[in-house]
Amino acid sequence: MEAVVQGESGTSPLITVSLRHQALFVPINTDESGEAMSPLKETTGLLLANFHKLGFVVTEELRRELNDASPAFHAEALTAIQEVLGVQKNWTPLVKGWDVPTGESIADHLLTWFANQFGGSGTELPCGHVIPENTFPLDRYNGCPFCGTPFEFGEIEFSDQGSSKKVLELWTQPDVDKCLVSLLQSKTALDATQRDSLNLLLGERPLPDVEIAMKETAMLVIASLIENGREDQTMRYIKSPIDVMRFFWFQKTGFAQILEPRTVIKRTAKNFRHRDADLALKHLRNKLDSALKTGPESDVANDAASKAKQALKLKFTRPQCRLAAAWLSQLPQSPEAACELMHPKRRMWVRFIRALRLVEYSNKNGNEKLAAILKAFHQQTYPVTAGELQKAKAVNDSDKAFSLLKQRPGLFSRSLFANMLWFGPEQTITQFIEIVDQVPARLLFSLNSTAETYFEGHNRIVKPLGGNPKVIPPNALLKRYTPPQIAAMKEMIESLCIEAVKSRFAAIPNPAKTIYIDPQLYKIPVAIGERSDTVQDLPAALAGMRFPVSGNTVRLFLQWGEGLPAQHLDMDLSCTIAFNESTEICAYHSLTATGCKHSGDIRSIPEKVGTAEYIDIDLDKLNHAGAKLVTFSCNAYSDGSLSPNLVVGWMNSEHPMKISKRTGVAYDPSCVRHQVRITSGLTKGLAFGVLDPEAREIVWLEMPFGSWNASTLDFESVNRLMAKLDSRLNIGHLLQLKAEAQQLELQESPGSDEDYTTTWAMNTAAVTALLID
Repeated sequence: MEAVVQGESGTSPLITVSLRHQALFVPINTDESGEAMSPLKETTGLLLANFHKLGFVVTEELRRELNDASPAFHAEALTAIQEVLGVQKNWTPLVKGWDVPTGESIADHLLTWFANQFGGSGTELPCGHVIPENTFPLDRYNGCPFCGTPFEFGEIEFSDQGSSKKVLELWTQPDVDKCLVSLLQSKTALDATQRDSLNLLLGERPLPDVEIAMKETAMLVIASLIENGREDQTMRYIKSPIDVMRFFWFQKTGFAQILEPRTVIKRTAKNFRHRDADLALKHLRNKLDSALKTGPESDVANDAASKAKQALKLKFTRPQCRLAAAWLSQLPQSPEAACELMHPKRRMWVRFIRALRLVEYSNKNGNEKLAAILKAFHQQTYPVTAGELQKAKAVNDSDKAFSLLKQRPGLFSRSLFANMLWFGPEQTITQFIEIVDQVPARLLFSLNSTAETYFEGHNRIVKPLGGNPKVIPPNALLKRYTPPQIAAMKEMIESLCIEAVKSRFAAIPNPAKTIYIDPQLYKIPVAIGERSDTVQDLPAALAGMRFPVSGNTVRLFLQWGEGLPAQHLDMDLSCTIAFNESTEICAYHSLTATGCKHSGDIRSIPEKVGTAEYIDIDLDKLNHAGAKLVTFSCNAYSDGSLSPNLVVGWMNSEHPMKISKRTGVAYDPSCVRHQVRITSGLTKGLAFGVLDPEAREIVWLEMPFGSWNASTLDFESVNRLMAKLDSRLNIGHLLQLKAEAQQLELQESPGSDEDYTTTWAMNTAAVTALLID
């Protein structure tokens, strides 16, 4: 591979962030920008041709600036896009020309196992396995068909097959700074992509003086300030003792939310445990190969839990201890109020107090506030509102309960539905209206979107902190109300939320008279704080966003193991086809299914370059067979969670997408419609899309599940999540509310006083500016 000439210093991170917004950052001189375009240079033409092969075209404005940029920057921009699309990775599957099945069977695996255990003739492969004659057709494989270890590697052979190109806009320094401000001011929790972008921008740009809306965002800013030796500027972001714990727990674990240690340990152990008996080929091979080599699975899980527990033990340096003591000594709350906030995590605080040596630092001059907090905490001389609230509900003291709830608007909104059923809807709504102006807009939208599911009495999907989505039954108190009463409750919630949002828009002066809303915005849901664990290096999509399918084939891909030494690391790509009364799976144990073909199961990765699996989905065959939905998923069959830097997504094109007969490589970067990258976390499995063959569209979603096998994926959870996403308010309807409240005239084409396009919506953090608090 040729050496890459580096471009402008510090531009690579900015290029990475800009690509996530369907743009390309160019470090232009603003004094010279806007001049007439000079003749297209040869180097620029070559760059644009390479972009086209990768599935990108550029706007005229961007082309003009690229023409003025240096060849070194051209090389840097091209390298950045190639890295995002994984052009330099190994995309070779196990089977050559895998669109034609190899015909392997259980008998082939059993005969091969006997030949290797008790001696037999055949072809010996580099992995050491002997393949008997008349079993696997070895000329069809790039590796061992028995153990799934690849030996042969091919290059990407096909490019520019994509029928739909991504249009890159021009990004300059003001766009970068605007993006940074929007991330800091986002009124919803940042997802993994936004957090990564914020970290990259904080490393390249100065911190703007803006108010940070979310606590989790503040943790990233505090970490950046401390890294740059500016600890004295961090106190402005510490508003409560919870923030102190949140930051040090974030430093320890990487989780911006405070996950209980027992939750992390439990999920880690579960990721190392295969719960159910599996009659599939792979589990049979694993059992046969390792029966004499390893102990029981419970021992492996227990060892993993012990290691996780050891890794979570707290140990802090003296500077960290001094910083924590200074923060706690300057809190605005009284000692009793601070202790009440600490109470829900009391067990964790006991360990933090000891590890941070807070008792020792409380005896130093200037830390009298810290001493008072510790005294109240240890003596438990502080009230607990949650306990008082439960007591008031137990004795049906509505006056006391509502008085306490109105002091906590967030708690009141999150428990609104349950309180309506407990105390009665009229009284509850009357009390809630008194504090509705204090409720964050994101919670109002959540109430509006979940009311129908909650009150209809269906099972609901919830995601516990640090856990996988679960389906829970309806509230038993719904049985006390008649259908007309329940319908009235839903109408009360919808009316309340819509009027509250309109009143907030109406209170803001707006000199504009006209507004344009792109029709595509009616298909994009409003982000209300899904904390995804995957990074989207291509233009980001929100959960629930729909991708139209061109042509007749959808190709799923999974790539993992790049940069890692050769080892057993088994990740699996699967899809589950749902019919009216049955399901069918295309996965490692069933390489062919109705309308689906799998490229073969790889169980071990080669040295440093990684490996890949594919599934081709034929929409015509699915429709002919009556398939309703196809769920895409990936999971870690190996012990542990999904491999870091694993990339999963799908390709699609109006033109036929070829498969190499020589190597089986089927990856074409120009056909990639969407992909995500696993960074870290506790995810064992991930459902990442649902295909509707009849409607010919794919719904992007991110639903973790705790199984090593797609056959245990809970389809009720998938259906409930789909219903939840469908019920969510979309950006177009939110803008309609704004237009009605501010008396703006809707225009049918761009050029109005306020234009809202899909390009604007690419920055989901900027969209949250519509969530007026």
